Amino acid sequence: MTSVAIICSLLLIILGAAGYAYGMASGHASPTALIPAAFGIAIAVLALIGRARESLRMHLMHVAVLLGLLGFIFPAGRVIANYTTFSVSAATVSQLAMSIICLVFVVLSVRSFIDARRRRSL
Repeated sequence: MTSVAIICSLLLIILGAAGYAYGMASGHASPTALIPAAFGIAIAVLALIGRARESLRMHLMHVAVLLGLLGFIFPAGRVIANYTTFSVSAATVSQLAMSIICLVFVVLSVRSFIDARRRRSL
């Protein structure tokens, strides 16, 4: 599970860095473009600590999934709220990509949690 968290966090970091670099190249750099990277860093830190500390892994991964859920809800909500004036911009693409990455992370994590609980009950 920590491997999935690290992969998703790396994708978020790359997304944030690419969004900010695009903004710098176009002359409209905004620190908000780094929001996906901040989520990615936080999830990566939780996953790495969880990997190192077996006793904390379950709790830390639950916190990481909560961050992933927030990383899905907030950008998806912004895209939905701006549905009437929808335009394909770098911000919209970044928000959609962050939502998709975080949704995949949450779904894979929940499946892993369910499988772990089933294994424990056997």
